[in-house]
Amino acid sequence: MVKILFTRIWKLFNHQEHKVSIVGLDNAGKTTILYQFSMNEIVLSNVEEIVINNTCFLMRDVGDQEFLRSSWNTYYKNTEFVIVVGDSTARERIFVTRGLCKILAHEDQRKAGLLIFASIQDVKKCMTITEIYQVLKLTSVKDHQWHIQACCALTGEDLCQGLQ
Repeated sequence: MVKILFTRIWKLFNHQEHKVSIVGLDNAGKTTILYQFSMNEIVLSNVEEIVINNTCFLMRDVGDQEFLRSSWNTYYKNTEFVIVVGDSTARERIFVTRGLCKILAHEDQRKAGLLIFASIQDVKKCMTITEIYQVLKLTSVKDHQWHIQACCALTGEDLCQGLQ
C-alpha cells in the first residue's frame, strides 16, 4: 500500500531518479521512516535505493550527531526533497529541528521541497501540528514548497499522506 501511493505521487516528475535527504534529531524516527517506505519494516541502516515503476529514489538518512553536521553539505548536491523528521514528544529539543530547516538556505537546496514529518504522534501529550508549525516558524519559509505531516514512524501511520 505504501509503495503504491508513493508511486502515484512520484509519477508527477519527469525524470527517473530522485535524490532525497532525510534529516532530523537522533531518535526522531528518520531511519524508521526510510525503511517503512522501502520495505514496510524496521531496519537499522542509513541509505536505500528504492525502485518503483522504473523510477529510482536514493534516500539517505543523514545523522544529526554534532560531529556529522559538518559533512551534511556533501549530501546536498542534487537533492530534490528534504525530509525533516521531528520528535513530537521532545518539546525541549524541537527548537533544534528549526535549525535543520535552515539547510534549505544552502545553494544546492535552492529548488528543494521540504517535508516535515512530526513523528511519534502516537504518544499522549505530544506536540500538535499547530504547536510544531509555530515553533519552527514555517511562515518564514517562502522560497520552498513545504508540508508538515503528523505521523507515527514505528507503525507507518500517515507517512503516505505526507507525500500527497
